This record gives sequence, structure tokens and C-alpha cells, in this order.
Amino acid sequence: MKSDQVIVSFRGVRKTYDGETLVVKQLDLDIYQGEFLTLLGPSGSGKTTCLMMLAGFEFPTGGEIWLDGKLLNKVPPHKRDIGMVFQNYALFPHLSVQQNVEYPLTVRKMSAAERTERTHNALKMVRMESFAKRYPAQLSGGQQQRIALARALVFEPKLVLMDEPLGALDKQLREHMQYELKSLHEKLGVTFVYVTHDQGEALTMSDRVAVFDKGIVQQLDTVDHLYEAPCNEFVANFIGDSNKLRGTIEQTQGDFCDIRLADGTRVSGLNVAKAQPGAQAIACIRPERMKLSQSLGRPGANALAGEAKSLIYFGDHVRMRCGLREQDECFVKVPLGTEALDAFAPGAPIALEFAPEHLRVFA
Repeated sequence: MKSDQVIVSFRGVRKTYDGETLVVKQLDLDIYQGEFLTLLGPSGSGKTTCLMMLAGFEFPTGGEIWLDGKLLNKVPPHKRDIGMVFQNYALFPHLSVQQNVEYPLTVRKMSAAERTERTHNALKMVRMESFAKRYPAQLSGGQQQRIALARALVFEPKLVLMDEPLGALDKQLREHMQYELKSLHEKLGVTFVYVTHDQGEALTMSDRVAVFDKGIVQQLDTVDHLYEAPCNEFVANFIGDSNKLRGTIEQTQGDFCDIRLADGTRVSGLNVAKAQPGAQAIACIRPERMKLSQSLGRPGANALAGEAKSLIYFGDHVRMRCGLREQDECFVKVPLGTEALDAFAPGAPIALEFAPEHLRVFA
């Protein structure tokens, strides 16, 4: 359970490998006791570098990293009281499952009795106690992942770090392990810091998500706010699906503004960027927030004229690809069983309607 107590603090942290390009730029980030925080971003965004600095495998070029009131900048990894799960699991092939899990306790010179008890409890926690005598090569990817997690938890660390630990698993097993990890986190109450480039994974498991791009945290928020209220175009496009509209801001009215699109259509949306009239803008809206109709409906409503291009079946919904005048193609999510779909054969004229509060306008 997340508390209000800060366990990790990044203060003005910077990192460069070549002395010129900053991989991480001026990072200020607090991580709370007991939360599941995910560092999310594309390759090269700085998320893994942050995790490696917290683990002690990299040191910051500038700034400070604190863990539970202790400055970590020059503390070696084995003295940080942090558990680590790697993407490739990093299990010792010549050691049995039991010996792999027991290894951190051996390093810490615990007694044999305590090592045996803790190892058994850790394996039981991940439901792998019956595999204690096997070797890593005799385990599946999902089983190896569980052993790596047990090894990270066995010495009861203050913090567990995970670097894309599910990346090597197939889709079905990966989704199953997401729920397992979240359930284990809720049961133990240990702070988890998780790195991934998979936004679905981040939304499924996390209490909060820090979205990285170009060495900067673009937005740090709960998963629902991140999805429903992205602060800029990058976050809107990286988290979930978004349709984009390009145009010029004509006027502003409080939190909202009117945009004139290239074909002369006017729509209203939330002026997230606080842009002024005359500014070029990109507006984003989620596919499920657009409604399909055969006519433009009432005057003054947010509506776009276009044509149906194709239907894509997704199991729980149908996704319609739509062509718009002088804009990129967009997608609309339509629930299964929607009778009106029969009228929207490829080439049929359509209208897309949406509420102003769901269109987020960025400069």
C-alpha cells in the first residue's frame, strides 16, 4: 500500500556518457514507500539509465540520489539494500534454483538455518517451492522470471527494481505475469520501480507512471490521469491510441479554444497549451471518444465529415479506419453489435462527433 513517505529522491540528477550529450537531464523525482512506479518511454529516453543509477551500476554525472535518507551517489550496489530483476533474469546456470535464491543471503553471511527458511518462504511466495532442486536450463521463461523475482525479494530489500523483466515472454504469459506481479506487490507492500517501453504493461500494473522522452520526465501521474489528461502531444501519442487534427487557433474562451482546420471546419477543444489565436496547433482525441453517425447532426457541434475506409475486427470491438479532408486518417472504436456499422461500407460518407472536453489542443 502506497504511503505519503518518500523512500527515493532524485535531486537535479544528470547523466552523460560522453561529456557532451545528457542522457538524463535535471531529474527531480520522488518515489513513495510501497508504490508501484513505472518508468516508461521509448528506447534511448533515459528510463533504464535512471534505474541503473538507482541500482548503483551507473553513477550520476551531477545531482543526488537518496534512499530512505541515505545519499547513494558513491554507495556500491551490494550495499544499497535493493533487489534487482533483469530482463535476461541473470540466474547462475551452475546453481540450482534453491542456490540461486539463497545467493544474496550467502553474500550477506546469514546463518544456514535462516538462509534455508528465507529461501523456502521466497520460493513459496512465487509458487516455485517444488522446483528447488532444478537448474535454470530446466525451467521455462516464466519459471525463470519467478526465480529471479524470488531472489530479489529473499533478503527483504527496501526497494525492488525491474528492468523489462517480462520482455522475453510470449504475449499470453506476459499478460498473466503482469497480474501476478501486481498481486504480489499488493500482498508484500514493497516499493517496486519498473522499467518498460510497453505502455499497456505500465497501465496494467502501476500506481503511477513517469513518461520519459529525451532524458526528461514529460509527465508523472496516475494511470487514469495519464490516459485521460496527457499534458503534451508526446504523452498523448505514446500512451494509448490518439487521432491527430492540425489547424490554427481562432479564438480562446477560458480553458477552451476554437480551431479552424485546413478545410475550414471549426472545432472546439481544451486549450492545454494555453496557446493564443493565430498559433498553429495539433489536437489529439482518443478513438473511443469519437462517435459515428451518417450526418453532421446539430449545427455548432464538434463534427468532422469524412468517409469510411475499412473495418478491422479486434475481438471486443471493431476499429473503423476513416479518411478526413486534408487531415491524417483516423480510427474510431465501435462496440461489437452496433447496428449502424452495416451502413458504413468502405467509401460511405460518415460524420465523426465528439465533445470539446475530449479534444486536447497542444501548440
